[in-house]
Amino acid sequence: MIFLSLSYTFFIIGLFGFGGGYGMLSLIQHSVVVEHHWMTSAEFTNIVAISQMTPGPIGINCATYCGYKTIEAATGSMLMGVLGSLTATIALVLPSFILMLAISKLFLKYMHSRSVESIFAGLKPAVVGLMLAAVLLLCNEDNFGSPVSSPWQFYISIAIFIATWVGVKIVKISPITMLLYAGFAGLLLLY
Repeated sequence: MIFLSLSYTFFIIGLFGFGGGYGMLSLIQHSVVVEHHWMTSAEFTNIVAISQMTPGPIGINCATYCGYKTIEAATGSMLMGVLGSLTATIALVLPSFILMLAISKLFLKYMHSRSVESIFAGLKPAVVGLMLAAVLLLCNEDNFGSPVSSPWQFYISIAIFIATWVGVKIVKISPITMLLYAGFAGLLLLY
Protein backbone atom coordinates (compact mmCIF):
# COMPACT_ATOMS: atom_id res chain seq x y z
CA MET A 1 0.00 0.00 0.00
CA ILE A 2 2.86 2.40 0.78
CA PHE A 3 4.30 1.83 -2.71
CA LEU A 4 0.97 2.75 -4.29
CA SER A 5 0.68 5.89 -2.16
CA LEU A 6 4.29 6.85 -2.94
CA SER A 7 3.75 6.27 -6.65
CA TYR A 8 0.52 8.29 -6.76
CA THR A 9 2.02 11.17 -4.75
CA PHE A 10 5.08 11.54 -6.97
CA PHE A 11 3.04 11.08 -10.18
CA ILE A 12 0.83 14.03 -9.15
CA ILE A 13 3.91 16.10 -8.27
CA GLY A 14 5.42 15.27 -11.67
CA LEU A 15 2.17 16.20 -13.41
CA PHE A 16 1.75 19.58 -11.71
CA GLY A 17 5.34 20.45 -10.80
CA PHE A 18 5.94 23.35 -13.17
CA GLY A 19 9.03 25.49 -12.83
CA GLY A 20 11.64 22.75 -12.83
CA GLY A 21 13.21 20.96 -9.91
CA TYR A 22 13.26 23.93 -7.56
CA GLY A 23 9.59 24.51 -8.29
CA MET A 24 8.87 20.90 -7.29
CA LEU A 25 10.63 21.12 -3.93
CA SER A 26 7.74 22.84 -2.17
CA LEU A 27 5.29 20.26 -3.57
CA ILE A 28 7.53 17.39 -2.47
CA GLN A 29 8.05 18.93 0.97
CA HIS A 30 4.32 19.46 1.49
CA SER A 31 3.51 15.90 0.42
CA VAL A 32 6.18 13.96 2.30
CA VAL A 33 6.42 16.11 5.46
CA VAL A 34 3.06 17.82 6.00
CA GLU A 35 0.53 15.59 4.25
CA HIS A 36 1.86 12.04 4.69
CA HIS A 37 4.34 12.52 7.59
CA TRP A 38 6.80 10.16 5.89
CA MET A 39 9.72 12.19 7.27
CA THR A 40 10.47 15.18 9.45
CA SER A 41 11.26 18.66 8.20
CA ALA A 42 14.88 18.23 9.29
CA GLU A 43 15.20 14.97 7.34
CA PHE A 44 13.73 16.66 4.26
CA THR A 45 16.19 19.55 4.59
CA ASN A 46 19.05 17.04 4.63
CA ILE A 47 17.63 15.34 1.53
CA VAL A 48 17.48 18.70 -0.30
CA ALA A 49 21.11 19.38 0.64
CA ILE A 50 22.19 15.98 -0.69
CA SER A 51 20.07 16.49 -3.83
CA GLN A 52 21.87 19.75 -4.56
CA MET A 53 25.30 18.16 -4.18
CA THR A 54 24.68 15.18 -6.45
CA PRO A 55 24.67 15.42 -10.25
CA GLY A 56 21.32 15.62 -11.97
CA PRO A 57 18.10 17.59 -11.61
CA ILE A 58 17.34 18.47 -8.01
CA GLY A 59 13.66 17.48 -8.24
CA ILE A 60 14.47 13.99 -9.49
CA ASN A 61 17.29 13.55 -6.99
CA CYS A 62 14.99 14.64 -4.18
CA ALA A 63 12.27 12.20 -5.28
CA THR A 64 14.84 9.40 -5.41
CA TYR A 65 16.10 10.07 -1.89
CA CYS A 66 12.57 10.61 -0.51
CA GLY A 67 11.41 7.32 -2.04
CA TYR A 68 14.33 5.49 -0.46
CA LYS A 69 13.91 7.09 2.96
CA THR A 70 10.14 6.60 3.02
CA ILE A 71 10.15 2.91 2.12
CA GLU A 72 13.28 2.07 4.11
CA ALA A 73 11.73 3.66 7.21
CA ALA A 74 8.42 1.85 6.65
CA THR A 75 9.91 -1.60 6.00
CA GLY A 76 13.32 -1.47 7.67
CA SER A 77 14.86 -2.96 4.53
CA MET A 78 17.54 -1.26 2.44
CA LEU A 79 16.54 -3.35 -0.59
CA MET A 80 12.94 -2.17 -0.30
CA GLY A 81 14.32 1.37 0.04
CA VAL A 82 15.99 0.97 -3.36
CA LEU A 83 12.63 -0.12 -4.80
CA GLY A 84 11.11 2.96 -3.18
CA SER A 85 13.73 5.10 -4.94
CA LEU A 86 12.85 3.57 -8.29
CA THR A 87 9.13 3.94 -7.65
CA ALA A 88 9.30 7.63 -6.71
CA THR A 89 11.70 8.49 -9.53
CA ILE A 90 9.71 6.73 -12.25
CA ALA A 91 6.43 8.18 -10.95
CA LEU A 92 7.87 11.71 -10.98
CA VAL A 93 9.31 11.44 -14.51
CA LEU A 94 6.42 9.52 -16.11
CA PRO A 95 4.04 12.49 -16.68
CA SER A 96 6.78 14.51 -18.40
CA PHE A 97 7.76 11.51 -20.51
CA ILE A 98 4.17 10.97 -21.66
CA LEU A 99 3.66 14.67 -22.43
CA MET A 100 6.93 14.86 -24.37
CA LEU A 101 5.96 11.84 -26.47
CA ALA A 102 2.64 13.48 -27.35
CA ILE A 103 4.20 16.87 -28.06
CA SER A 104 7.02 15.41 -30.16
CA LYS A 105 4.52 13.45 -32.24
CA LEU A 106 2.58 16.65 -32.92
CA PHE A 107 5.79 18.57 -33.54
CA LEU A 108 7.00 16.09 -36.15
CA LYS A 109 3.65 16.35 -37.90
CA TYR A 110 3.46 20.17 -37.93
CA MET A 111 7.12 21.31 -37.67
CA HIS A 112 7.23 22.81 -41.18
CA SER A 113 4.03 24.81 -40.84
CA ARG A 114 4.37 28.57 -40.81
CA SER A 115 2.63 28.84 -37.41
CA VAL A 116 5.02 26.45 -35.65
CA GLU A 117 8.07 28.11 -37.21
CA SER A 118 6.77 31.51 -36.05
CA ILE A 119 6.23 30.19 -32.54
CA PHE A 120 9.80 28.90 -32.38
CA ALA A 121 11.13 32.19 -33.78
CA GLY A 122 9.48 33.92 -30.82
CA LEU A 123 10.55 31.30 -28.28
CA LYS A 124 14.29 31.44 -29.09
CA PRO A 125 14.89 34.95 -27.68
CA ALA A 126 12.59 34.19 -24.75
CA VAL A 127 14.69 31.14 -23.84
CA VAL A 128 17.86 33.23 -23.97
CA GLY A 129 16.15 35.81 -21.75
CA LEU A 130 15.16 33.13 -19.24
CA MET A 131 18.71 31.79 -19.17
CA LEU A 132 20.06 35.29 -18.59
CA ALA A 133 17.51 35.82 -15.81
CA ALA A 134 18.69 32.59 -14.16
CA VAL A 135 22.31 33.79 -14.39
CA LEU A 136 21.42 37.15 -12.86
CA LEU A 137 19.46 35.47 -10.07
CA LEU A 138 22.58 33.48 -9.21
CA CYS A 139 24.74 36.62 -9.06
CA ASN A 140 23.93 37.21 -5.40
CA GLU A 141 25.70 37.51 -2.08
CA ASP A 142 25.36 33.78 -1.37
CA ASN A 143 27.44 32.90 -4.44
CA PHE A 144 29.87 35.83 -4.62
CA GLY A 145 30.05 37.23 -1.12
CA SER A 146 29.78 40.95 -0.43
CA PRO A 147 32.35 43.73 -0.89
CA VAL A 148 31.25 45.03 2.52
CA SER A 149 30.98 41.92 4.71
CA SER A 150 33.44 39.61 2.94
CA PRO A 151 35.59 41.59 0.47
CA TRP A 152 38.20 38.83 0.07
CA GLN A 153 35.57 36.27 -0.97
CA PHE A 154 33.82 38.81 -3.22
CA TYR A 155 36.91 39.81 -5.23
CA ILE A 156 38.24 36.25 -5.50
CA SER A 157 34.78 35.08 -6.65
CA ILE A 158 34.65 37.80 -9.30
CA ALA A 159 38.17 36.85 -10.46
CA ILE A 160 37.20 33.14 -10.69
CA PHE A 161 34.02 34.12 -12.59
CA ILE A 162 35.96 36.21 -15.12
CA ALA A 163 38.74 33.62 -15.48
CA THR A 164 36.17 30.88 -16.11
CA TRP A 165 34.34 32.96 -18.71
CA VAL A 166 37.61 33.82 -20.49
CA GLY A 167 38.78 30.21 -20.30
CA VAL A 168 35.60 28.83 -21.86
CA LYS A 169 34.73 31.57 -24.39
CA ILE A 170 38.13 32.86 -25.51
CA VAL A 171 40.76 30.19 -24.74
CA LYS A 172 38.24 27.40 -25.56
CA ILE A 173 38.98 25.25 -22.50
CA SER A 174 36.39 22.56 -21.77
CA PRO A 175 33.71 23.75 -19.31
CA ILE A 176 34.25 20.61 -17.22
CA THR A 177 37.97 21.36 -16.98
CA MET A 178 37.20 24.96 -16.02
CA LEU A 179 34.83 23.74 -13.29
CA LEU A 180 37.63 21.61 -11.87
CA TYR A 181 40.07 24.56 -12.02
CA ALA A 182 37.53 26.90 -10.39
CA GLY A 183 36.78 24.38 -7.63
CA PHE A 184 40.47 23.94 -6.93
CA ALA A 185 41.02 27.73 -6.92
CA GLY A 186 38.12 28.17 -4.52
CA LEU A 187 39.52 25.49 -2.26
CA LEU A 188 42.93 27.17 -2.18
CA LEU A 189 41.89 30.81 -2.02
CA LEU A 190 38.62 30.96 -0.11
CA TYR A 191 39.18 28.54 2.76
